[in-house]
Amino acid sequence: MHQPHDHGSVLEHRPGRVRWLGTPFGILAAVTGAFAYVGTVDPNEPGHYPVCPLLQLTGVLCPGCGGLRSAHAFITGDLGGALSANAIATVGYVLFAGVWALWLVRAWRGQPLRIALAPAWWWGVGAVLLVFTVVRNLPFGSALAP
Repeated sequence: MHQPHDHGSVLEHRPGRVRWLGTPFGILAAVTGAFAYVGTVDPNEPGHYPVCPLLQLTGVLCPGCGGLRSAHAFITGDLGGALSANAIATVGYVLFAGVWALWLVRAWRGQPLRIALAPAWWWGVGAVLLVFTVVRNLPFGSALAP
């Protein structure tokens, strides 16, 4: 006996689509939760978050110092405050959003996210972080300090 063909949902026609989309949405949920927490619990108020160990032991600002204050300012809509607290982290939030969007599109198409950067790019990123760290710890670079 021939039964009518049920076309079902779009998700059923592409095997594994739910599996492919699960990871990017899981990461988005985790990042959203973290940003929601930092947006709610102000890192500018003492006692909520641990102090950077490098800063506490040496007095030197690491590239991540001010990142929580930057995230708090970013999530509350203060882009200037976010850049002032940690410019590198703020750029990182925007880059993360772009890579996540690319990941989602590729997952929807059933393709893996593969971003292969040449070693020169990684060295460049390391150099930028090193220069940022050194400059923000010098008197003339105090504008980059949180």
